[in-house]
Amino acid sequence: MSVLQSTRRAIDAIRERAPAARSALEVVLAYPGFHARELHRLAHTLHARRIPVLPRVISNFSRFATGIEIHPGARIGEGLFIDHGMGVVIGETAEIGDDCHLLQGVTLGGTSTHRTKRHPTLGSRVTVGAGAKLIGAVEVGDNARIGAGSVVVTNVPANATVVGVPGHVVAFHDPGSDTTVKLPDPEWDRIDALERHIERMDRRLRALQDKLDALGAGAKHTAAEPENEPLHLHRLREGANDAGDNPHPSREAIGG
Repeated sequence: MSVLQSTRRAIDAIRERAPAARSALEVVLAYPGFHARELHRLAHTLHARRIPVLPRVISNFSRFATGIEIHPGARIGEGLFIDHGMGVVIGETAEIGDDCHLLQGVTLGGTSTHRTKRHPTLGSRVTVGAGAKLIGAVEVGDNARIGAGSVVVTNVPANATVVGVPGHVVAFHDPGSDTTVKLPDPEWDRIDALERHIERMDRRLRALQDKLDALGAGAKHTAAEPENEPLHLHRLREGANDAGDNPHPSREAIGG
């Protein structure tokens, strides 16, 4: 695919997935994700030809102009849409398939300091939500969806939906029938069971309190509390002032 065809496809991808995009001219002039992609195209070409320094200079200029940091070594497929894009970071050995969708704050980062494959690989038609972090040389299958704020440190199968910290699969999407199959979530089920138990206990306590109030036990219990209340330090001090010069009055002098 020629550069012009690739650029045209990038514009069409943005217009298809961004309801706010009114025309191709608006995309070219006002979409930082498109600007970052085209500047990376130039930087990556120079990087592949082993031209020193200049690719990183272009990358840094792109980050300054768009808020999106893409290393010149990253490999990006056709039809990428970086939505809004501020804070997106794509590492040197990251690979992105065709028709992927990245939202603001996404990080395709690495953990290793060795000059090896250390950044994620995304398949085609992958959607990564705002603020999600994909760390290490993980592989994300085609059509996968990464929820906003998730932290992914393990491989993600195709058609899966991942959420949480650390990320875990909660559903699978069937592209053929356009249906989503939700998987059991033991952690959420346990939290839900505890909340239901607390609600039942609250209802029982309220019912018992109502019965006590009806029997008049509540009033008796309230009246008996001062007699059984222990002598606290502040009450001892008040008794000492009433007793005059005696700094350590007896309980009888205090009225206990």
